[in-house]
Amino acid sequence: MQITDVLLAPGNGAFFYDDQEAIRSGATQDGFIYVGAPTTPGFDSIRIPASSLSVGLVLTDETVVWGDMMNVQYSGAGGRDTLFDTNQILKLTSRVVAPRLLDVDAHRFRNSCAKVFEPVEHLRLPLAVEYGVSQALLRAAAHLQRKTMAEIICAEFDLPLPTCRVPIYCQSGDSREINVDKMILKGVDVLPHGLINSRQKFGTDGQTFMEFVKWVATRTRQIGRPGYHPVLHFDVYGWIGQEIGLEPQSIADFICKVAD
Repeated sequence: MQITDVLLAPGNGAFFYDDQEAIRSGATQDGFIYVGAPTTPGFDSIRIPASSLSVGLVLTDETVVWGDMMNVQYSGAGGRDTLFDTNQILKLTSRVVAPRLLDVDAHRFRNSCAKVFEPVEHLRLPLAVEYGVSQALLRAAAHLQRKTMAEIICAEFDLPLPTCRVPIYCQSGDSREINVDKMILKGVDVLPHGLINSRQKFGTDGQTFMEFVKWVATRTRQIGRPGYHPVLHFDVYGWIGQEIGLEPQSIADFICKVAD
């Protein structure tokens, strides 16, 4: 087998883990933090620095390929896995995943994933583990076959190779206006996300959100290069339904109003 050892290295994520339920319930921001008590199990504050666990696979030629295990920003919300616990994930990976990794044919990406990610006591492994370990296994297959990771994915899933540049989608975070300008100046293909995750950002009947959409569209014309026509993509975290109501026609009418 091509994997001779498994390395584990705790680290930090690039962003933060946020308690979405507390934010939706009206938690206010003070600078970059949220004020108030968390409501989702596992959180000791509403916003906490993201933690991670990197997994390194040592190959027979002594190359080490890496993947990063971590959870999504809104951990524990909407059926997502609970908040990432580095110590628990490290113990699980050492006990269950590492021995499996030493016993797979790393040339075969999908087959390796299937073997390594078999359920434990009838339970699926945490998605953070699958996310990070699959990264490392993909890099291992690419290295061993002397191909790019994209070529491995296309071959394993019987997909055509890309023939043009893949569009890039960027997220503004809470610094919307400044980051929208940066995106436009760099010619981003899809923007800005907007992080419309609270009633304050959506506004009564969606007025604050609609004003932001109008501003973004205007700004692309004001400072964008000639011929720049990005796709405008906004994440509203369910606030259309929460503010306008759950009637499909009302939601559709609101979206059409925003588009106009």
